[in-house]
Amino acid sequence: MSMGFGGHLLFDQVSLHIEPGERACLVGRNGEGKTTLLHILQGGVVPDHGEIFRQPGIRIASLPQEIPSDLHGTIHEIVVSGLENNGLTALAAGHEAGDEDAWKRLAHVDKTLTQLNLSPGLKFETLSAGMKRRVLLARALAGAPDMLLLDEPTNHMDIPSIDLMESILTKFAGTLVFVTHDRAFLEKIANRIIEIDTGRMTSWDCGYAAYLERKAELVGVEAEHNHQFDKKLAIEEAWIRQGVKARRTRNEGRVRALMQLRQERQNRRTRAGSAKMELQEAERTGKLVLEAAEVSFAWDGKPVMRDFNVMVMRGDRVGIIGPNGSGKTTLLGLILKQLAPDAGSVRHGVNLQVAYFDQNREQLDEEKTVQDNISNGNEFLEINGRRRHVIGYLKDFLFSPDRARSPLKTLSGGERNRLLLARLFTRPSNVLVMDEPTNDLDVQTLELLEELLLEYAGTLLLVSHDRAFLNNVVTSTLVFEGNGAVREYIGGYDDWLRQRKPMEIPKKPPEKPKEKSKTAAAAGGGKMGYMEKRELAALPQQIEAMEQELAGLFEQMSAPDFYKTDAQTVSRMVARQKELEDKLEFAYARWEELEAREA
Repeated sequence: MSMGFGGHLLFDQVSLHIEPGERACLVGRNGEGKTTLLHILQGGVVPDHGEIFRQPGIRIASLPQEIPSDLHGTIHEIVVSGLENNGLTALAAGHEAGDEDAWKRLAHVDKTLTQLNLSPGLKFETLSAGMKRRVLLARALAGAPDMLLLDEPTNHMDIPSIDLMESILTKFAGTLVFVTHDRAFLEKIANRIIEIDTGRMTSWDCGYAAYLERKAELVGVEAEHNHQFDKKLAIEEAWIRQGVKARRTRNEGRVRALMQLRQERQNRRTRAGSAKMELQEAERTGKLVLEAAEVSFAWDGKPVMRDFNVMVMRGDRVGIIGPNGSGKTTLLGLILKQLAPDAGSVRHGVNLQVAYFDQNREQLDEEKTVQDNISNGNEFLEINGRRRHVIGYLKDFLFSPDRARSPLKTLSGGERNRLLLARLFTRPSNVLVMDEPTNDLDVQTLELLEELLLEYAGTLLLVSHDRAFLNNVVTSTLVFEGNGAVREYIGGYDDWLRQRKPMEIPKKPPEKPKEKSKTAAAAGGGKMGYMEKRELAALPQQIEAMEQELAGLFEQMSAPDFYKTDAQTVSRMVARQKELEDKLEFAYARWEELEAREA
């Protein structure tokens, strides 16, 4: 298969075979063709050359990188539309009356909504970006696809949502092909790595950690081979320059061998280079950067934080985590004095120069070129006292001269984020505030950004749901814990997990009577008894009642201000939610078992 766009070759005569049940992650630089490959697998894009074979009757569903702007309706309506995408048009249109198979599929939809903690009656357009992506995942799962394609599934999701998605995907029985920048997610889910690099594909039948080790060994071997090859080529080039002596008849074979060496060297593919990001640092701040003392703040009477205290010193790298809607961006506004607290005070040190990365507020002009979005039409930039041409500066962020002169609207999501970083780093700062900087960045750029931030002599305030990024960068973490409580922990995400108080684990649903357990063990054998038939007849109504109660809980818990209520209420509702989920899981399993017995 071969494929290119605008003169840029994405795939050059590559072959790929995906086995049933694999969980394969596509890795590679932004712009190397990962999203395009997902479209090819689904059938939305046809390659320039080559053939694509799909198993006849295979059901393929996908979670796109961008949230569609034309989706409207309730969560239930959106998720049921996933059945239509799998050829079940009549069911999606509501013509399921009297169809037992349709009833089972709708029951599967309800089960999916329950597993993903989604309230079916909420309007899709009123949801946060993270909740919308959760709904789109439910839509993809609704038709029980054989293959699931996910493009940056963790984007905009908070950590509890990512944990939930991981638990569901690890149980998914079909084939999974996905693209992600979230290394913690990648390590937990993938059992195969497919690397795309300068038009080639390389497959690694292992997890991400083993891939990194094997890749490092391969790169080392390849580098040594190239070194020895180049030495040999240099010797032969020196020989051919001897002129007449080299062109004697008895040396024609050596000349032909040199021509072959030259061709081989010309055809050698060079790996994509690394970005060379450089922060522009301003004059140092004082030792104290900022201090918040007994700060309280509320929206419409609902507390965002109460009696919050923190002291940030020069060189600190502070992470901020919490559920979507808990108030992380509000916290940044308070400590940067963009918002006034209801009570308490915020004090700044001297000489603060703040650079703020906010991918939602930082606007790029779609009609301008990449170059003009950085320089506003100027040819040169001033970076750390040095005058640099804008094209050379953009090369450091992996934009070729042609790409730098291209319109912004042609960029991928990762390239846009890289451009935002390039623009941010043109501004001198000694306090760097970053609100979700990792979305859509490829893993290599993420690792480079980590190194850059670790070397940054200024102070960092970082909002992120990327657990690996937090672990590798921050020295302390501010955590929203509900009911206005924001507490500071030493270290990153894993350190917080070790230090936090363990949550109370709700009781499991009551075990089945021993007689039924024996029956379950012998499922498929013997006739159903009278009591079992009554149990089967009652299960749909019981399931519906539990789902209705759970839907009511979800509706309350999905409200942006839910975690601002008192901690006792939050704890009670979370425990009841877990209890209902466990009971529903048991009820569905029992229903399937009895259905099989009846058949």
